[in-house]
Amino acid sequence: MLKPQLKLPFIRKGSVSKPAHRGLTANEVRQCLRVAFGAALGFTISKVMGWNYGTFFTVYPMLLLGLVPVLNSHIIRQFLANAALVTAFVFVVQGMFGDQPIPMTIAVIMIFAFMFSCMSKGANFLFGAVGMVGLSMQLHFASYSSASVSDLVMSNVAASLLTILLAMLMHFIFPDVEARAKPPVITKPDSNRHHEVILATTVATLSFIVFQVLDLQDSLSAQVSSVLILFPLNWYGAGRSALNRAIGTLIGCNIGLAWQFILLDHSGILWFVSIALWISVMLFARYHMLEGGGSGAGFGAMTTMGILFGQYLTPQQDLVYNALYRFTSVTVSVVLTLMAVYGMHRLLNKFANTRFIIPTPVNN
Repeated sequence: MLKPQLKLPFIRKGSVSKPAHRGLTANEVRQCLRVAFGAALGFTISKVMGWNYGTFFTVYPMLLLGLVPVLNSHIIRQFLANAALVTAFVFVVQGMFGDQPIPMTIAVIMIFAFMFSCMSKGANFLFGAVGMVGLSMQLHFASYSSASVSDLVMSNVAASLLTILLAMLMHFIFPDVEARAKPPVITKPDSNRHHEVILATTVATLSFIVFQVLDLQDSLSAQVSSVLILFPLNWYGAGRSALNRAIGTLIGCNIGLAWQFILLDHSGILWFVSIALWISVMLFARYHMLEGGGSGAGFGAMTTMGILFGQYLTPQQDLVYNALYRFTSVTVSVVLTLMAVYGMHRLLNKFANTRFIIPTPVNN
């Protein structure tokens, strides 16, 4: 039996501020190692090769190895298909309509709706989730007047292929100790799917428009945050996700600042920075596991570190200003996004075809 139920969105067990009181299982330890080594290797290889857009090479392994505990042909197909679609969209649509706001916005609405529809159906959640993050980052970079679209899409292709290779290597070196249970099949009413796709597409499009109109070129973390908190696809989950994202960003920025002070003038030595990134991601991956492996505070801290190290830490530039600015911009972005999510939630619940219904157990 399904019936509407009002829940407070900020109640969550096992958050980073109050983690679950248990030790990690053998499989969770292996997954932490896969995430930490995968992200650190992606970051290091991109810097050694001198490739642009180090964020792609650092964050993509976090997404593939952190959000999905297994690696099989279905997962690989989703990741490669997402890379191909996003690359084609940015190369063709951005190239054709980048200077025409209305056609560009219509195209963005259509691709966002497709991605969130894949996420809502469940079977291709990874395709939609990674696609939304990759598309948001590439559209953000493509808005730079100095950006080369061809360089951008080639960096995305290289990062995607390298991520697949790293994921295969990590699963070979750190395989699961025990077989994992299959995830439960979730059945949703049609109204829930309509609600989730419309809500997430509308809010993500509003975020895209705001960042383009205000020309917020240095707010990559804020734009990605506005997408990540939409991963639950509803108000109840977005509230928790927003709170955890803000906590994770604060922790990630503080840890980044701490490493900056520890390294001081040695921040230009790649191996020191790679080791610092590995230690940080390993710590955050542990909390990510304690939170259940979803898009929580631990995952938010990981991606914040990936963006800070991958994009902003260079021998000529430190993290101090960027870390402080990241947290401020993310906080504002999270609050405004959450307000938009709540407004859309209330509006969509006024109509039967888009009303969100929470399944509740029936007392016998």
